Amino acid sequence: MHPVSQVRRTGPSAVAARPRPGGRVLPPGQGASRCARRTTRPPPVGHAAVPEVPSTVTPVENLDPGQPDAIADRLAAEFTDLHGRAPLGVFTAPGRVNLIGEHVDYNGGLCLPMALPHATYAAVGRREDDTVTLRSKQSADTFAGPLESFGPGRATGWAAYAGGVLWSLAQDGWDVGGLDVVVDSRVPVGAGLSSSAALECAVAIAVAEAAGSTLDDDLRGRLVKACMRAEQDVAGAPTGGMDQTIALFGRAASALLLDCRDWSSRQVTWDPASAGLTLLVVDTRASHSLTDGGYEARRRDCETASGILGVALLRDVTDQAAALESLEDEQVRRRTRHVFTEIDRVEEAVDLLGAGDFEALGRAFTASHVSLRDDYEVSCDELDAVVEVALEHGALGARMTGGGFGGSAIALVPDERVDEVRAAVAATYDGRGWDAPAFLTAPPSPGARRLR
Repeated sequence: MHPVSQVRRTGPSAVAARPRPGGRVLPPGQGASRCARRTTRPPPVGHAAVPEVPSTVTPVENLDPGQPDAIADRLAAEFTDLHGRAPLGVFTAPGRVNLIGEHVDYNGGLCLPMALPHATYAAVGRREDDTVTLRSKQSADTFAGPLESFGPGRATGWAAYAGGVLWSLAQDGWDVGGLDVVVDSRVPVGAGLSSSAALECAVAIAVAEAAGSTLDDDLRGRLVKACMRAEQDVAGAPTGGMDQTIALFGRAASALLLDCRDWSSRQVTWDPASAGLTLLVVDTRASHSLTDGGYEARRRDCETASGILGVALLRDVTDQAAALESLEDEQVRRRTRHVFTEIDRVEEAVDLLGAGDFEALGRAFTASHVSLRDDYEVSCDELDAVVEVALEHGALGARMTGGGFGGSAIALVPDERVDEVRAAVAATYDGRGWDAPAFLTAPPSPGARRLR
């Protein structure tokens, strides 16, 4: 077994120690939440279905992001067939993975996300009336109605995200008017890769372009806030803003160091391919949802700690050791310890990227997973298995990514070991009787933009 199974903390900058072989990723009764496994995962309207995998062999399914220009051309043609006119344009926004810095955005912390090549696309056209129509290439269902019908407590399903953005922008004074929207997506749904934020941001930049606005950084920042409001107030999903920010500000060959206390950011060079490495994303196929309550419960624990410590955000604590000692509730203490140590790991990761020390970066990834598993308790059997198997088969580091309770894991893998890691993870799933995982390779990619 890999050392991720038995890690001892030595302080805020704890790293994994190498124990004797034979440990388990998750001792019985400790650390993880059980994920809800799904035999099939029907996508919400507006998102591409993940193909079912035959169970008679150990499968290795790689999710192709497709060619953006070709997808845009097909979507424009579909829009024209549906509406008898060409769209105003086709717009896209990516999914994301967070390299490190999990569950710290709503604590004013630091995180380091990157944009995926897997993206959501929206073809949008103006209407002469005030009706909004929402269609998807993945469903025959259509949502149609006045803008008010997409407000809080009214919109459901994927329309709460796409239509919710339109409602949110109107609240900010945008002249949204009547619109026809047709969407398509290559971001896996329920995988913790921000399919919802990709949908929101693709629609948001379409509205901005329709209004004749220039998509500069200031406008992108305004759109982040509008998309956050849509997700929080209309969809009812708590979000700290990281997902929308990277969807709108992502760049190729870069990750985004995001300071969630003041929403400042800077690009950090992140080009694993130049070092002969691949960032492998594994969709565990275990259900993930931010509306199930676990995310909000952790957020409340952090708010409890902030109140006890007399700070607005846990990032504001200066004497972390004294703060942890003063927290009497063990669960609240562990949640707080994760926030403190995870912010330290983000700072360390940025330094390691600057130094080109990918082996140490991998160790930081793994230490992050241990903290999320044991202190924040948002991992599960599938995520732990992916991390352990990846490490045993040559990954420099691995961790769960996203909100947890299912979703995806990432592994930093030498190019020559990628096929081995994929095969080993797939075989482990097959041996445990779990639904087959899916794999994405993840070169850092551009953010939201107009394609047509």
